[in-house]
Amino acid sequence: MKKNDKKNMNINKRIPIVSWKPNASAPLWDASDPGEDEGPYFTDINIDHVKQIGPSCVATTLAMIARTTGVNASPDDFKKITNSQSPHSWSNALKPYGMQLAYCNNDLRRIEYYIDELVELNDLFFLSFYSIDPPYDPDEKGKLCTAHIVTLHKDTIYDTAKHSQSGGVIAAHDYARLERQTKRIFRVVPLGHPRCV
Repeated sequence: MKKNDKKNMNINKRIPIVSWKPNASAPLWDASDPGEDEGPYFTDINIDHVKQIGPSCVATTLAMIARTTGVNASPDDFKKITNSQSPHSWSNALKPYGMQLAYCNNDLRRIEYYIDELVELNDLFFLSFYSIDPPYDPDEKGKLCTAHIVTLHKDTIYDTAKHSQSGGVIAAHDYARLERQTKRIFRVVPLGHPRCV
């Protein structure tokens, strides 16, 4: 008998936890570890809506949030230093403004299924979602499908694709695209937060 076979037999002999069952879901933001600040982190900021020009939702969203710190940041500033498909680069781009991104637990659910949970956290989030029903296979250029990102601050959504007076600044529960499937969810956290991307 091989060494690995003996090892696997010993693992199988361990006594199982009888009451354990897989968890079908998880909160979007797990409970804090001992000593970790629980937030909310950015309830007191004021966001001025910015309308994007062209397909620049990521750069425009980052600029809009950077402006809450009093700087005159533009989407072009963020286009130079980020990759729209790399959240790590988004998080790094927010560092000079005292912020970073942290992943939230999520799956492909439609936004409408978790918007209440996010609003209850009363903080600052980026919601990324698919603009169409996502396919399983990318196209010949490696792209899956178009996606979009919006900002949720407390109970208000800021959508850079729309003008502020026509759905660009709207109560979260009234947002027109709550039926879209989730791509990613980020919480904006203070620089150096242990969960940062």
